[in-house]
Amino acid sequence: MHIHELTTPAALVDTTRMTRNIQTMQQRMNHLGVAFRPHVKTTKCIAIAQAQIAAGAKGITVSTLKEAEQFFAAGINDILYAVGMVAPKLNQAAALIQRGCALKIIADSVESASAIVAYSAAHKLPFEVWIEIDTDGHRSGVKPESEELLTIGHILNRHKKTLGGVMTHAGSSYDLNSPAALQMLAEQERSLCVLAASRLRTAGLPCPHVSIGSTPTALSAQQLEGITEVRAGVYVFYDLVMSNVGVCSVNDIALSVLTTVIGHQADKGWAIVDAGWMAMSRDRGTQKQLTDYGYGQVCDASGIVIEGYQLIAANQEHGILSQVKSDNDQAITARFPVGTQLRILPNHACATGAQFPTYHPINTQQVIGPAWDRFYGW
Repeated sequence: MHIHELTTPAALVDTTRMTRNIQTMQQRMNHLGVAFRPHVKTTKCIAIAQAQIAAGAKGITVSTLKEAEQFFAAGINDILYAVGMVAPKLNQAAALIQRGCALKIIADSVESASAIVAYSAAHKLPFEVWIEIDTDGHRSGVKPESEELLTIGHILNRHKKTLGGVMTHAGSSYDLNSPAALQMLAEQERSLCVLAASRLRTAGLPCPHVSIGSTPTALSAQQLEGITEVRAGVYVFYDLVMSNVGVCSVNDIALSVLTTVIGHQADKGWAIVDAGWMAMSRDRGTQKQLTDYGYGQVCDASGIVIEGYQLIAANQEHGILSQVKSDNDQAITARFPVGTQLRILPNHACATGAQFPTYHPINTQQVIGPAWDRFYGW
């Protein structure tokens, strides 16, 4: 099937680019001497996760328990649920463990740790819990130098084999755009997570796993002494945010949205396409970066960037395509006639991917196999 036969909008995955991205990251982790546990929330797709494991990944990271259920049903057993655990979700997590899933969960507070231990005692069911560490003030986690870290560790260690290690995510790396700054943050992420592990061990507590990761820091780390594994997710597709950060080029971006020109506002220099925010998402992650790509970078049907054109606005089902430096492109109707197919590169691959139930694997302009299903829900 040729892509022209697809109903638009459609999510396309350039398998050549995706495979190269997978191999490059895995080879880097192998070189640095650590295990790699990809974060599959970006794709939520069995076929892609299987490609990552075939390349050498050891286990996966998920952002929802629904993902854990679906990937476990597909035969993937070693799973880290990397969102703070709360009591109402313990039944769902327990059901997975009882079916044989090697599920790891995380905690970053006394309340969470206490709830896990109480549930474990009441149901005589062991959990493996990793403590989330805050190494950059970006989101959640306990400070590596805090007393709370040790308190949580002692609570979890009341039940032997419950405390499994520490993990962190340097999400502030998305705000950087120079190799020096990224290398500095990667070392900060590494050293502070290792500090947390060391403090637990000094206190007589077990800490076999020391897990770090974000796509920018994984690609920028110079050495990973003391780290047992790295996690990263968006690298598999990349996106315009990652291009602005500087860890990929637009020619590495494997996910795009196929769209069709459905009309014009010639006096405004607009082409109207059938990919609005329901296809691209409302993510404007490049807005505060060096290059603002609007709602996405325009490419031709072969995936070649058309310089100067972006999706400048998006309604629910309509996107507005325009020349960025001109509000009166009189030639736009001739350049993009009604019926023209284009591809739009996404700001945030995770958010754009989430708009579609399936991905179409392609090689240039040829669909090379059945669509790949994508998971939804929590």
